[in-house]
Amino acid sequence: MDRLTSMRVFQKVTDEGGFAAAARALDLSPAVVTRLVADLEDHLGTRLLHRTTRRVSLTDAGENYLDRVRVILQELDEAHALVSSQTSELAGVLRLLAPPVLATHVLAPLVSGFRQAYPKILLDIDVESHREPPIQDYDITLMGTPASFDANVIARKVLSSVTVLLASPAYLQRKGTPVRPEDLAQHDCLRYRAAVGRGRSWRLLHETDEARFVDIEVRPVLWVNHPDTLMHAALDGAGIGACAIGLAAPFIESGELVRVLNPWITDRLTMYAALPSRKFMPRRTEVFLDYLVEQTRARVGSALTTCTPAEASLAV
Repeated sequence: MDRLTSMRVFQKVTDEGGFAAAARALDLSPAVVTRLVADLEDHLGTRLLHRTTRRVSLTDAGENYLDRVRVILQELDEAHALVSSQTSELAGVLRLLAPPVLATHVLAPLVSGFRQAYPKILLDIDVESHREPPIQDYDITLMGTPASFDANVIARKVLSSVTVLLASPAYLQRKGTPVRPEDLAQHDCLRYRAAVGRGRSWRLLHETDEARFVDIEVRPVLWVNHPDTLMHAALDGAGIGACAIGLAAPFIESGELVRVLNPWITDRLTMYAALPSRKFMPRRTEVFLDYLVEQTRARVGSALTTCTPAEASLAV
């Protein structure tokens, strides 16, 4: 029996929550997966998993063994990556995780250029929204976080930004341009539900005075938990919405969206590239991180050339 293969299969069964799911993930038959785990248990002389018709769970011995298996397999992978990184040409698979909005606006525009620069590095991108993303399972996890974000993760800052109030020229021509925050009460407001639920109060922050804010009672005509949907509703003239200035920059540059109530904002944001807790970072991860930071900041900076200096400075 290949002991390392059995250890990897055992780890995958626990991660996937079952033999069938692990078999699909590993492209093996369920019978092979079951046999490999059983052989491992026979070799160790103890049962690692409790099996029922619906799920599997770890025994006490299985929990202890899994902790050591993860360390061993991670050390082996890092040793392999270290040797691979010393070859003249970078290669291998880079696993990335990003929520939909960052996958669309940040990762997708990078693929072509990065592949031309590093043709033997293959990108494997998962697009999912997680309340607690499984950072350990990926080489890089993109995270867009508010100013209040506080988590014990290893991460590199990619971009700082703010969410600003935006509307289309057609909407402003039809409904008028707000001059004071209080004027929002007379406008159709587009709200991001994930942050505020269905509340009517909208807190605006002063972009240069962090202690200054105002709460406004507004009339939302749309609640949505997807930033792209909100931004495109604003583009179509549905009302005034808040969007990260980095994402909206191309539309501000083209004149399709107009910032209103400057210098008021609705939040301060930071995009991070979170990394697993590893002693060694593969060289392919390092070069992608550098490319990600450089290209993202350059693209946003270019798109903001038509914005005010204050707006442009908030997107780096």
